[in-house]
Amino acid sequence: MNGTKSISQLHPGESATLGGMSLPVVAQERLQEMGLLPGEPVRLVRRAPLGCPIEFEVCGARLAIRGRDAAQIFVQ
Repeated sequence: MNGTKSISQLHPGESATLGGMSLPVVAQERLQEMGLLPGEPVRLVRRAPLGCPIEFEVCGARLAIRGRDAAQIFVQ
């Protein structure tokens, strides 16, 4: 897909629209329960000093996830 990148490639303060995920189904379901749904806007808030975890905002909530998981969540 053109213009698609992982959420881990966003810069702090940058926003994008959630696309798909290539995580195990169980992990996808858990993240969807927390509001990570296709089409939702997401904003990268900050990265931890060593780059992991990554904190982002979606649906008014802030979530922190591992860098390796963030690399499998795609945005446009």
